[in-house]
Amino acid sequence: MRALVLGGAGFIGLHLVERLVADGHAVTVVDDFSRGRDDDRIAGLRDTGAVDVRSADLTVPAAWDRLPDDVDQVYLLAAVVGVRNVEADPARVLRVNTLTAAHLVDWLRPGPRIFFSSTSEVYAGGVDAGLVPVPTPEDVPVTIAEVSSPRLAYAISKLAGEALLLHGARARGCEVVVGRFHNVYGPRMGTDHVIPEMALRAMAGEDPFRIWGADQFRAFCHVDDAVEAVVRLMGVPAAAGQIVHIGNDSEQTNIADLAKLVLRLAGVAPDVVHLPAPANSVRRRCPDLTRLRQLTGFEPAVPLEEGVRRTLDWYRGWFASAPDRAEAPHGGTPS
Repeated sequence: MRALVLGGAGFIGLHLVERLVADGHAVTVVDDFSRGRDDDRIAGLRDTGAVDVRSADLTVPAAWDRLPDDVDQVYLLAAVVGVRNVEADPARVLRVNTLTAAHLVDWLRPGPRIFFSSTSEVYAGGVDAGLVPVPTPEDVPVTIAEVSSPRLAYAISKLAGEALLLHGARARGCEVVVGRFHNVYGPRMGTDHVIPEMALRAMAGEDPFRIWGADQFRAFCHVDDAVEAVVRLMGVPAAAGQIVHIGNDSEQTNIADLAKLVLRLAGVAPDVVHLPAPANSVRRRCPDLTRLRQLTGFEPAVPLEEGVRRTLDWYRGWFASAPDRAEAPHGGTPS
């Protein structure tokens, strides 16, 4: 099988590429490397001969003319993500994410199956308004509580992408699966998300240790589980045209308990101070995975403690090898 992974040097993208290669597929990775990194893991994939890595700005129409069109599957994971990036420049988030999805639709020819990476943020407003149950199924109303909120630009861009792909791919003779990711975490995900952010502050010796939104709840999904769900969905004909939640509904934890776990695994015991949750941060998030289970038989396999341990081990090595880049983040980003 030939796969095109757009955003393949990023967090979920790289783990997906490694899985596709392990399964014996030929992969073309496309990334602008604004967030994804051209590091040793990318070099290792190049060395296999099964991966072609290309740098391109997918917001530019001409960039698409240089991409291979004889592929069986396309994975769109390229996007501006991360709370800090979104709040710093929401207009860029809207522009990059929607243009990339629109250009993909224009580029498509009949044949390949498409995976579009979306997010649980699209219905977060409904949760806080009491309109949406938790755990949350796919058929709930999506709500944008405040269009002017910078943080909600990401959700708006992903809703636009869902609509573009679901309607546009069908019109182009392609099948599409929309996967809404829920709090995926793991090695190499940067520093803007809650688990690595906490880990790096713990390793830097922050004391007192700050916890934003300690009473909020999340259901975290290890990246290996998320990739397994994506691969299964792309192999199931019945998933075509569907929106499917991807996550882990077996363990819900509040942010205070997550902090205790991170501090214990990091081997530190600082004083703790609780601070208010960031604005527009949803109080509780957990997916209903009924549809995913019915389609694929998927079950989460990585328990939270094991996944956090693996993640801390990776960040511990990164922190030790690059102290000039490993300053403690500012925090305030339950995602």
